[in-house]
Amino acid sequence: MSACIVGWHHLKFGKHEGRDIEDLIVEASVGAMADAGIEPRDVDAIYLGTFGGALVRQAFPASLVLQAHPDLRFKPATHVENACATGSAAVYQGLDRIAARKARFVLCVGMEKMTEVTGEVLGGILAQGAYLREEHVTSFAAVFGQITERYFQRYGDQSDALAMIAAKNHKNGCDNPWAQMQKDLGYEFCRHPSEKNPLVAGPLKRTDCSLVSDGAAALVLADLDTALTMKKAVYFRAAQHVQDYLPMSKKDMVDFEAPTEAFRLAYAQARVSVDDISFAEVHDCFTTAELLSYEALGLTPKGEGARAITEGWTQKDGRLPVNRSGGLKSKGHPLGATGVSMHILSSMQLTGTAGAMQLPSPKLGAIFNMGGTAAANYVSILEPLRG
Repeated sequence: MSACIVGWHHLKFGKHEGRDIEDLIVEASVGAMADAGIEPRDVDAIYLGTFGGALVRQAFPASLVLQAHPDLRFKPATHVENACATGSAAVYQGLDRIAARKARFVLCVGMEKMTEVTGEVLGGILAQGAYLREEHVTSFAAVFGQITERYFQRYGDQSDALAMIAAKNHKNGCDNPWAQMQKDLGYEFCRHPSEKNPLVAGPLKRTDCSLVSDGAAALVLADLDTALTMKKAVYFRAAQHVQDYLPMSKKDMVDFEAPTEAFRLAYAQARVSVDDISFAEVHDCFTTAELLSYEALGLTPKGEGARAITEGWTQKDGRLPVNRSGGLKSKGHPLGATGVSMHILSSMQLTGTAGAMQLPSPKLGAIFNMGGTAAANYVSILEPLRG
């Protein structure tokens, strides 16, 4: 790869009342350029990741990034969308532009405002990420409820493991100042249905589901030669995008085939194995997705993902900490911002700037960002450019 992350800015995720998408985009963009130490006139291209205009009144958002500074006027700006992996899609467009030698600096912004619509409307919009010819669902929680039931039928009830994943991520989120929920809920609360933690879809409880969020994050990419002259730089050791069928009837969701392939390709590109990875940020839109990610990572064979959490491997002091940030479960999941956020928080770990989340001397970080039912799959492996 020929690009590095050289600056970033992350807004706190949650409910941003009284602020529209322009406000979030501008704050993230200004902050990322300032952190990278570049002027707006230095930006060669802009990619904005956001799920779509159905969530807000303002559509056609790419030009809103230009509101961050007059010197961004006339810069090429493109709106990118690939469901819940939209943020990573924007980052990868920037990587491609730099690899093509058409840019030295690229500004990648991820943003979503999800709280302007009612819960019922939001559920219908998100359900459009399913294959509507066959999959008649009212929410994406219902989709993952079905996947969870299939996993349980094949490998046995894993409710204990899912509750441990939820509890881990909520505890980790307490250390993340950008997380929407900073509260240690504990295993017992996450394990048992209650009035405050009802069943939502199939075996999934509220604590198994990621949060409805507003938020934005932005990062600056630079070509390798330029990055070598900058104050900080995180290098893409690998970047792999694997797209799969949309219909669940055409793939084995329990086997998580496309995420497994994305990790295989990323490991091959980086010339590493799972044993070389220091930490991972994975797409826990539902706790089942994190459980399946353990298997896709290669931590365990298929059907044995529960071992990774029950034996403590993925805790912050385990052999491979997963979602030290709190993950989507605690941090929140503003769709277009999620992939950008994952790359930023991983870069913080690798530059020793993650604050209370900091792990001891991480060398390589893996990122898995997923859109839909493992239809869009992005795996990045990052390392510090300078040790």
